[in-house]
Amino acid sequence: MARVFSGSLHVHYSQAYVLTGEMINPGLPDAFRGQTNGLCGAAVRGALWLVTGLHTGSVGFTVDVLDAAPPLDDVWEEIVEVSFTVPDKDEEFEYDDVEITERRISLVEWGGGDIPIPISSGSYRVRYCARGMDLGRRRDTLLSGEDLIDFYSLAFWPAEPEPDCVIKQTSETAAYWHKCAPSYR
Repeated sequence: MARVFSGSLHVHYSQAYVLTGEMINPGLPDAFRGQTNGLCGAAVRGALWLVTGLHTGSVGFTVDVLDAAPPLDDVWEEIVEVSFTVPDKDEEFEYDDVEITERRISLVEWGGGDIPIPISSGSYRVRYCARGMDLGRRRDTLLSGEDLIDFYSLAFWPAEPEPDCVIKQTSETAAYWHKCAPSYR
């Protein structure tokens, strides 16, 4: 297991992204189109839309790059999985009239800061986990210097593509977003 990031991530509008190259974040309906989970939108190739409970401020966040699926951990209240494909360097790849020429993958926080994720071209399974989403939603805004109240984990490992799924859902916030996802057809 390789932990490639552990720290705080700035979010706004309850969102962060994983993006390929200079790709811009996809729109919400595009990111979740055809999915059953509403926390990790993976419908746009080369991008992930990540939903948080907190509207504005910093959340705790980890990113792991693994060789195989990790065991499920009961510390997480919400767990979803999606497939994510990093296009081959010779493959034409375009989104919203933006041609992607660089295959750099980054976790992108609100305001443009990015954290590199060292994965190469190929197919991956991604597990997105959350804890404290309802606390974050109720708090809404966390000011600089205040203790973090919601936490997230993102893990990547090589795997063939398969449909997204909800593995665990306990919060009202996650239930709301899962209910929204199928409406983006």
